[in-house]
Amino acid sequence: MQTPTSILLPRGKYEGMLQILRFNWPLYAAVLLACAAILTSLAAFPVIDRVRWLGLGVVGCAGYWAFVSLIVSHWIYDRSKLNQWAWIKETLPQAPQRWVDIHVGLDESSAALRQMFPDSESVILDVFDSNEMTEPSIAEARSIKANTLLSQRADFRSLPFKAAELDAVFLIFAAHEIRKSAPRLALFKEAQRVLKPGGRALLVEHLRDFHNFLAFGPGCFHFHSRAVWLNVGKSSGFALELEKRITPFVGIFLLRRPV
Repeated sequence: MQTPTSILLPRGKYEGMLQILRFNWPLYAAVLLACAAILTSLAAFPVIDRVRWLGLGVVGCAGYWAFVSLIVSHWIYDRSKLNQWAWIKETLPQAPQRWVDIHVGLDESSAALRQMFPDSESVILDVFDSNEMTEPSIAEARSIKANTLLSQRADFRSLPFKAAELDAVFLIFAAHEIRKSAPRLALFKEAQRVLKPGGRALLVEHLRDFHNFLAFGPGCFHFHSRAVWLNVGKSSGFALELEKRITPFVGIFLLRRPV
């Protein structure tokens, strides 16, 4: 039987970009209003050239990042192979028999994973914690139910599995929402605990790096750096088995529990 090259779930042509806009609309609205206020003030009041050029520079940078962030989001979430999901099979050495997909409210991967591994046992966990995950965009993301399967609520500090029970843990655009280092490390230690020796954790995240700064401006500081992810993996007992990218903006880390 031929292996499919992609797994395509129902999705609008611009859905990924529009979701980014929906999650972060207060920020985009604030940028638009601020730019309008600066331009109006420059037109209405006499100012020295230095202030005028500073104001125009601020408007230019803000406008650039607002526009480019949406174009890049469209590339990543609508036009790249990210949401075709076949890259997951290409990344894992073998299909897991028992796995968990961990998210914080917006689950766009579990349906594809179940389609990809139809003979496996799976659990979907929603580990949202309002005390640790404080970004306003999460509330908007959690209101979207499209492509979201029934999830079990859980504490990421104490995953509801026995030790060495799972073959794979999927953390796809979820772990960065834990803003503090100690709780984040607790999640990864739990992932390491519930995996069998040789089991894998698949971590997918934007990175706080030059590429994401060019695309998202100061918004890239919502992401964590590559060094943070490598450190939390090592500190929780994982070995880095594979690292690659989908587009220059999304990093994939395959972490293995040592045998």
